[in-house]
Amino acid sequence: MADVTQRMLSLLSTLQTGRSFRGDELARRLGVSPRTLRRDVDRLRGYGYPVDTQPGPGGYYRLTAGRTMPPLVLDDDEAVATLLALASLAATGSATPGGIDEAATRAYGKLDQFLPARLRPRVAAVRASLETSPHATPPVPAEQFGLLADAVARHEVVTFTYTDAHARRARRRVEPYRQVHHLLRWYLLAWDTDRADWRVFRLDRLTDALRTGVPYVPRPLPAGSALEYLRRGLDRARQRVTLVVDAPAPRVRDALRHDDAEIDALDDRRTRVTLAPDAWQWLVLNLAFLDADFRISAPPALTRACHTFAHRLLAATADRDGP
Repeated sequence: MADVTQRMLSLLSTLQTGRSFRGDELARRLGVSPRTLRRDVDRLRGYGYPVDTQPGPGGYYRLTAGRTMPPLVLDDDEAVATLLALASLAATGSATPGGIDEAATRAYGKLDQFLPARLRPRVAAVRASLETSPHATPPVPAEQFGLLADAVARHEVVTFTYTDAHARRARRRVEPYRQVHHLLRWYLLAWDTDRADWRVFRLDRLTDALRTGVPYVPRPLPAGSALEYLRRGLDRARQRVTLVVDAPAPRVRDALRHDDAEIDALDDRRTRVTLAPDAWQWLVLNLAFLDADFRISAPPALTRACHTFAHRLLAATADRDGP
């Protein structure tokens, strides 16, 4: 992927000189075969660059005179938001070759080249002022996002190898519906043709994806959205809990920022929280960080676990030298 990117940049830089190049001359300059040159020129055209070709004796390649790629039409706030989004995405991985985080890192460094001149100083200033802490997430190839997106748009069946949570590998054949980002993970929601049911797949566990060219008729989704279906599936084995916390909503949101929780302000000092934690221990841990009074409405098993833990805390902190 890195070699292809470098070749494309070299080809584009050469053609942007404005002169015409014979095929053999251009291939020699770039150190590629004529076949690779033709393939790279086709890629440039696919990206929207107007490469003009004259075949046969006296033939040439050149960018069409008077036509260049226009700068991105962004206002100041949109340019800053784009830079921040790229910085955030770049921080979610370890610059895995071909990964979406590595692609974001490359784009982050060259965004100002595609902006109007008046915005470039602002973007450069924002970039110089930023530092982002890494938040390692499973890598997903950028090419895979594009392949699945094309299949979704064209209603085309795809196949891939999937490794489930138990390390079992199997070839799957699906009708892709949506790609979903949720709690720092990427998912594919699709209709599994072999199992005749909807399934959710982690994109980082998906390899060797192929478009089949076989069309399908989209099915009605049994949920209001792909995200709703995903969340419903993730919460299926969890116990639902409702809290009323004696703290303002912004403070509660900060304490529960890594949880999939519905947070509603009841008034300036009280907040209702609805969530489905993986385990009651995570719930207690987050509530400890809040440093506020609260009331829990939960299934009996979770309530009993909280009671038991509360008694343990009391026993562990009792003054054994007192009366």
